[in-house]
Amino acid sequence: MNHDHYADDYIRHILKSVHTIAVVGASPNDTRPSHGVMGFLLGKGYRVIPVNPGHAGKTILGQTVYARLADIPEPIDMVDVFRAANQLQSVVDEVLTLWPLPSALWGQFTVRDDAAAARAEAAGIQVVMDRCPVTEYPVLMLKAS
Repeated sequence: MNHDHYADDYIRHILKSVHTIAVVGASPNDTRPSHGVMGFLLGKGYRVIPVNPGHAGKTILGQTVYARLADIPEPIDMVDVFRAANQLQSVVDEVLTLWPLPSALWGQFTVRDDAAAARAEAAGIQVVMDRCPVTEYPVLMLKAS
């Protein structure tokens, strides 16, 4: 897939079909983008699970933090990545060990690695990179109403 542009329906389908979102790189610091995105997603009714090994066992926005995706005791529909682009390969490595596989992988602004995306897509996972659900949701979900 070409990740230079996404059709509105592609992103809208992801946002409508996912319910449980793991946020890799979640931060308890309310000035960090991951914190704001978590709050936004929780406010839209998604189940949001923070992943950050440095804060495992604590809570962020009332949600228990896990060290790794594999530690989450329930299926995940989407993995939202707040890590450097050069770490997306290792996130995909971890995602591909999950069962069931998440249906979507979302790389936040500046998080793009086409080779990592291709590996996820080869496993049937939809991929969005260098975008943020906070900016996409109001435009696409309100437009669909």
